[in-house]
Amino acid sequence: MAHPARWTALCLLVVALSAAADWRAELPAAQRLGAGEFTWFGLRLYTAQLWTVGPVHDWNQPFALELLYHRSLSRDTLVQASLEEMRRLDTGSMTPQQRAAWTDAIEQAFVDVHAGTRITGLYLPGQGCRFYVDGKLSREIADPAFARQFFAIWLDPRARDTQLRQRLLGLAGNDRGP
Repeated sequence: MAHPARWTALCLLVVALSAAADWRAELPAAQRLGAGEFTWFGLRLYTAQLWTVGPVHDWNQPFALELLYHRSLSRDTLVQASLEEMRRLDTGSMTPQQRAAWTDAIEQAFVDVHAGTRITGLYLPGQGCRFYVDGKLSREIADPAFARQFFAIWLDPRARDTQLRQRLLGLAGNDRGP
């Protein structure tokens, strides 16, 4: 018969390992499809990487979009910029109730960022998405419409930064990098 202390230690180890798991545990077969820099008025704000389970981006398959920030930005700035782009890309289907709920969800998911902060969004088709800050789950949003609208900021053909979109999708030269 095993000692209770061994079972306790084993349980603590399992809990610690599951708490340490980041988005990669959710998408173990993911490979980087593309990457690029986002700059604003010449300032490098973040490096983006798109991780997919296949050789192309597919809205019917899970994927991860990872942003590594190079500058400090407030949570409010990130939230407002995200909502502004979601509204810009909206086809008129977003209701005022959705807008309010989505604002609340993003505010809970995001944090103030500094150089080196990494925020990863995991897109789960038909389910919604999860956000990880520096590898730790920050928020799960069980709303497929929100998830599609949020990731469209980078991946929709009408994305504001079309060059970054091309790089993320692996459609421009030297996207895969090291």
